Parts: sequence; structure tokens; C-alpha cells
Amino acid sequence: MLQIKAIKLQPNNPFTWASGWKSPIYCDNRITLSHPTIRTYIRQQLTLLVQDTFGPVGCIAGVATAGIPQGALIAQELGLPFIYVRSKPKDHGTGNLIEGDVLTGKRVVVIEDLISTGKSSLQAVEALRSAGYDVAGLAAIFSYGFDVASQNLKKANCPFVTLSNYNALIKYAGDHQFISDNDVELLKLWRENPAEWGQTGE
Repeated sequence: MLQIKAIKLQPNNPFTWASGWKSPIYCDNRITLSHPTIRTYIRQQLTLLVQDTFGPVGCIAGVATAGIPQGALIAQELGLPFIYVRSKPKDHGTGNLIEGDVLTGKRVVVIEDLISTGKSSLQAVEALRSAGYDVAGLAAIFSYGFDVASQNLKKANCPFVTLSNYNALIKYAGDHQFISDNDVELLKLWRENPAEWGQTGE
């Protein structure tokens, strides 16, 4: 993901997230879909992660928008039905929040590309539960490892697993010279206090 720039690390030229946070990292897992070898590897590894963690399930659900293609690939690999959850109900036609055949009662795993605070993931989980699905848990490609995400998901009784996380990423990036030792320290500081990082000259 570092090699294809699906993850970009710029501690000295930070990005601005929609939340207003200054961030030395930008993760866009959609880019992996354009690289067949990497796309296949992620599909295979996420599929194994889902099987090993959650056991038999009856359906896979993607979270709009970036979780949709990943979820569809996993559902194809497992030979399972696929549905997806919109961020809000469609404002025309049937007004659906959940798209696909109604499979109420099915045990479902939710697929995300990325977990930050867990807010969008939990919205999807709650929508599925409200519709009568049995949510086994959540699987994603990458997590920033924020405490708030772990707390939110634990409070909602939603187990989650990811292929990789922020700490593993920074260690790999430092060990393989994607970033300097000084950059590693800056990135660790951001992880400790992302809301304030870059606002106070850190």
C-alpha cells in the first residue's frame, strides 16, 4: 500500500481531514482496486480473516462507499450473498438504506476499508441490526488504532479485526526507509493526540 501510494505519509506537509484534523497520513484503499495482484492479496487475506475470526456466516455487507467493492470481492470468494449499507437512506425510489435482497436473520460480517473513529461502521451495524440481521462483527483493511474506535465498537458489542494498523505501518515504513527516524517520531506524536497535532506547532 505504501509502494502504490494507497497510504501516503507526509509528516512535514500534513493533510487536512474533513473533521479539520491535521494528519501526516492519508489512506485511500480504493487505489488497491486498480492493482490486480494487490487486490487479490487483500481479498484472500480478508477472506481468511473473516473465516478465522467469525466462523460460518450467511452474508457479507459492505459499508458505502469504499467498503462496497471489498465486501463484494469477499462475498464472491466465499460464495455468499452480498448487500451494502448506505450512509443515509436513498432520497428517491424505494428509499432504501440497505441495498440488496432482504436476508433478515442472516449472520452477517460487515466489511470496511478503513476504521478511524468507528462512527460510519457503527451506523451500518446499527442499521443492519435494526433490519433484523445478526451482526457477527466487522473486518477492515486498516485501522488507525484510535482508542475511541475500540471503545465505540466494544460498547456496541461489535468485535472487529483488521489486516493492518497504524503502529505496524509506522514500524514497516521506518524499517524500509519510506520515512526517516525523525518522521517516525512525528508520526508517533500524531497518534498520541491527533486532534491537537499540527494545531500547536507539534
